[in-house]
Amino acid sequence: MFFPGLPELNPQQKAAVQYINGPLLVLAGAGSGKTSVITRKIAWLIRDYGIEPRSIIAVTFTNKAAREMKSRVGDLLHKDHSKDLLISTFHTLGLKILRDHLADIGYRQGFSIYDGEDSQSLIAKLLRGQFSGKNNPAEAVRQQISLWKNNLIAPADAPLSAAGNSTQDIAARVYGEYERHMQAYNAMDLDDLILKPVRLFQTNAAILNAWQQRTRYLLVDEYQDTNLCQYELIKLLAGTRAAFTIVGDDDQSIYAWRGAHPENLKHLQQDYPALKVIKLEQNYRSSARILKAANALIAHNPHIYEKSLWCERDYGEPLRVLKARGEEHEAERIVAELLYHKFKNTTDFRDYAILFRENHQSRMLERVLRERRIPYFLSGGTSFFDKTEIKDVMAYLRLLCNPGDDNAFLRVINTPRREIGAATLEQLSAHAGELGMSLLQASLDSGIEKRLAARQVAMLRAFTHWLTDMIDKAATEKPAKLLCDMLADLHYEDWLKDTCNDQKIAQRRMENVLELVGWIQRLARQEEEKSMHDMVARLTLAGILDKSSDDNSGDQVSLMTLHAAKGLEFPHVFIVGMEEGLLPHHQSQSDQGIEEERRLAYVGMTRAQKTLTFSFVDRRKRGGEIIASEPSRFLKELPSADLQWEEPERDADPEAMLGRAETHLANLRNMLGKT
Repeated sequence: MFFPGLPELNPQQKAAVQYINGPLLVLAGAGSGKTSVITRKIAWLIRDYGIEPRSIIAVTFTNKAAREMKSRVGDLLHKDHSKDLLISTFHTLGLKILRDHLADIGYRQGFSIYDGEDSQSLIAKLLRGQFSGKNNPAEAVRQQISLWKNNLIAPADAPLSAAGNSTQDIAARVYGEYERHMQAYNAMDLDDLILKPVRLFQTNAAILNAWQQRTRYLLVDEYQDTNLCQYELIKLLAGTRAAFTIVGDDDQSIYAWRGAHPENLKHLQQDYPALKVIKLEQNYRSSARILKAANALIAHNPHIYEKSLWCERDYGEPLRVLKARGEEHEAERIVAELLYHKFKNTTDFRDYAILFRENHQSRMLERVLRERRIPYFLSGGTSFFDKTEIKDVMAYLRLLCNPGDDNAFLRVINTPRREIGAATLEQLSAHAGELGMSLLQASLDSGIEKRLAARQVAMLRAFTHWLTDMIDKAATEKPAKLLCDMLADLHYEDWLKDTCNDQKIAQRRMENVLELVGWIQRLARQEEEKSMHDMVARLTLAGILDKSSDDNSGDQVSLMTLHAAKGLEFPHVFIVGMEEGLLPHHQSQSDQGIEEERRLAYVGMTRAQKTLTFSFVDRRKRGGEIIASEPSRFLKELPSADLQWEEPERDADPEAMLGRAETHLANLRNMLGKT
């Protein structure tokens, strides 16, 4: 057996694992075992081909996927062989590249990593004189600058539109100023973590050569989601040796709206004429009927490489299409069908997922689930790092590492309350702007005394002197101890008790802070991050990338958008709102837009293992009015013989369905001798 104790690989998987004679593209269909191929290839490269672990780089898109890969490789190899492996997201890889070369890009140790909120705040500040708070287009401008960075467009090359005063023009005017402020603040945004390594490699041949020598083999997962900047980083690392395996599926490219370029598959073919392509088409997840329908749907899209999923499983049940009168009736009918199916088949709630195109579609479903006392989990909820108390503590840590981080300064200066009011901060900001200083530097400058009353100065200096003492301690103290000392100085737990109406809430918030302390202690023990600067950068990046709490470990129905469902699987899947204007979305009416919407529907369908149910309504509320709906064109593209259309007839009434479910449950109880 190829790996003792593990299922045998099929011929295509085995070929993908063992091919090393040149650049390789593994076209991995949904449910075809791509993660198994990547992890076993890493193990094979080390165990059988003799490449040192530190010379292998594997890149994916989420921390969750990177952790899963590390765990699987660790199970295949001795710990000593896997500990030096670099398996990470693109952003974490970029951070590792930059750490030793900050001076080369004009940065200092302890730089801050700005999330979208931080960047938007800076852009809003830069635009404040031109727009009122309500009309400030900071978020749209931030998104445009992000798109330019992803496409390797520098401020000097940012294009102006024909309109002359569009969001694009505003972004083009502010882009250079935004970059200058980021450099002055010793800060980078998320896009910089990939763009700056690319620029560094392009301008410094010695550094590029060192990284190319280190990278004897490169593996890239979810390649269809890469943008131009990420692809350029891959090419630079691979160099002329081109020793890489890239795994992707153009049929699952659903992130063009955030800069992904499915065309990168075509670029790969053009840039590497010797590219070998291996297709993984055997699916280990879904029934044959589901795969037949998914293949029929996606066949309407143009393809660089043709493929067709198949399986050795049973043909499976028909795909049901439920028609409802309106969105409330749709939610009631979906929940009734789910409950009846569960009682009839003695399944668990965790076996079911309800998928939708837009977040607002969850509201009615949640209401009905709550009314029926059905446990559910809404993916995309508040993450650990989005909790107020964690953002507060992380802002303190950021400020200790980078005293020039004005966003962090403003967040913590009155947390806990220090009676430093808005008028004081306005004067401080004006003074800092005039002198070209950070807010912390300006607060320590003697000139501030002319702008503020004596009591204002005293309150401000009490904070900044304490802060500078903590910054000095950060150079020698262990991070976890420093954080505990800081929390004690702040009387943070007492402040939570004083400001929370419910003491249980205060206790829970303090427990979250202590969990962060524990995380820092674990990182220190593992020696993954050796300095306070590195540790804070690592935690900040984790907070930005792990934006949703998606760990549904209980017996709960999963509710999530189709985008969030990518990479997951469930025995029974409901896709609601299969209507024109929803799926495909009304904002995606170009040819490219419809193709991406079709891929999104395909991703949703291929999450299902055993049963797949669609729903649509006659009328739906949109923009405050009730309008007539049409079934999605995608339903018409599915093989009609495999669909079972069901009108909202009397025997499909939700209350009747629930009655049948409850009767079935009573019968089960009687069979088991329970009352």
